[in-house]
Amino acid sequence: MVVLGSATPVPLGESERSVEILPVHGQSLAAESAQDFLRKDSPVFLEERGAGGGQADIVMRGGSFEQTLVLLNGFRINDAQTSHHNLDLPVPLDAIDSIQALAGAGSTLHGVDALSGVVDFLTAAPDHESLFLRTGEGSFQSNEETLLGGAARGKWSGRMTAERNFSTGFMADRDYRNEDASGESWLGSRLGVTDLLFASSDRSFGANQFYGDHPSWERTKGWFAAARQELGSHTVAAFGARRHTDEFVLLRNDPSIYENNHVDDSWQASLRETLAVRKDSALLMGLEADGDGIDSYNFSGGARALALGIHARNRGADYVDLDLRPAKQRWSLSAGAREEIFSGGGRGVFSPELAGSLRVAKTLKLRASGGYGFRIPTYTDLYYSDPSTLGNPNLKPESAWSGDVGADWAPSTKLTLSATGFYSQQHDTIDYVRSATVPNVYLPASCEINNVQAANVWCAGNLNGLHFAGVETKLTWIPKKSQSVLIAWTGLHGAQSALHGLESEYVFNYPVENIHASWSCALGRDFVLSNAVEVAQRYQQTVYPVWNATLTHNAGKLRPYLRLTNLSNTGYQEIAGVNMPPRAIVGGVALQLGR
Repeated sequence: MVVLGSATPVPLGESERSVEILPVHGQSLAAESAQDFLRKDSPVFLEERGAGGGQADIVMRGGSFEQTLVLLNGFRINDAQTSHHNLDLPVPLDAIDSIQALAGAGSTLHGVDALSGVVDFLTAAPDHESLFLRTGEGSFQSNEETLLGGAARGKWSGRMTAERNFSTGFMADRDYRNEDASGESWLGSRLGVTDLLFASSDRSFGANQFYGDHPSWERTKGWFAAARQELGSHTVAAFGARRHTDEFVLLRNDPSIYENNHVDDSWQASLRETLAVRKDSALLMGLEADGDGIDSYNFSGGARALALGIHARNRGADYVDLDLRPAKQRWSLSAGAREEIFSGGGRGVFSPELAGSLRVAKTLKLRASGGYGFRIPTYTDLYYSDPSTLGNPNLKPESAWSGDVGADWAPSTKLTLSATGFYSQQHDTIDYVRSATVPNVYLPASCEINNVQAANVWCAGNLNGLHFAGVETKLTWIPKKSQSVLIAWTGLHGAQSALHGLESEYVFNYPVENIHASWSCALGRDFVLSNAVEVAQRYQQTVYPVWNATLTHNAGKLRPYLRLTNLSNTGYQEIAGVNMPPRAIVGGVALQLGR
């Protein structure tokens, strides 16, 4: 069932949007982190800075890493300080049931930051008692442990999960240590289901090459709490709060030279009402309120000063979405609109959306969608300043009109094929630019220090004239019951007239080619062997292949597993200047008690 881009959950085969469902439950032994599952979706390109599920950015359909909204059970996780922390998920991998990824604008139902896509990490209530433990070791002195306990008693169920992984790193100053824990409970009553979640994370890592060629170190910590309450069968109220801290040391061996400390808090509240319109259609109405703030300072030479400063902002929204799905008809139509307002006055943002599908045959469905997405600047975009980077407090929100058309063909239960063409036109795109070699070109006003333009400095500004067009295809073939083959390809073309001779730091890091090919085979006694190859080429960069393989035992009490990453031993970078790990191996065993 799809929950993204729709007023009510619908079967994947009936969705009008380009959505991918990535199952996690029962497959976690084959993955180190949630990022490994996202790599199975070719419209998603990960800009990862290392192993262990550490810092990584999501790029979809040519959008920058800041233009994808990350959700946890529908709650916003996007970080107000910087989008580099959007995948700081506090929930351990084994607590996640599935991941849903929506390609294209999603601001109508999901609000700010859903400009090029939305990714939602979903948990699910256990229906039986269970205890799950796993431990593993591998290359570069890596180590991982997980503890999960679930229970169900009548109308109540709950789960406690904790995990950690650490390594000395594949190169100097690339060690890491990640710790996550969560507790979630579900209770049914006459009023409806009550869902309570609390999760926390603590991640420290060597940040060599992350933001330049420095032996840096960084630590992020945070917690997230959420409550969702059904009020009858048609109304849902929800509230969430998040705190995230970021400590960054420029020179690990001498923290007194330069250190940043950021603390950002956010909250969100929503009320949704779903009304039945005839038998198979629904009208969704919603109200939302969100707020975030930051307290940021740095130490340099022992002196304390404001870094990003102390700021806060709030916003509110109302939206409506009508889903028409007439019984025994071959078509469906969804139309929605959202109005977002911001604290401090100013003009609000109106985000419409229209999507529809037509089943021209039992095996063939056509679909199309179009909408408006937008994003407001992070506090780093607005206020960050160092010798090589300047923020811009006068940045405008960025936005995009986008649309796609596609077809899904399933001639048999063993073969499915989908193809989607898409286009987006961006406005006021936020990026960091500089002009180190091209004279007499326009630079944002943020590049001026005391009315003199700064040389070789990345300056935040708004760009116009940026648009992207591309194609996404996916083939799934099941030659026999024990095997499956998946081949997905995304091709992308972007116009860069917006730069006018400037050099971009983030916008033009997108992949012009992204291919995912995987083969899975069930062996005797419940062993599963999987091979996956990703072939990617970033804009104006050399193409590179990465081959991963896993062998897992997914039944019984004792479940050994083996993961081999980068078997091709490819030297590659997903972000310019940041080397990715070479060939590595991790092996371990899990103990599963209960059903």
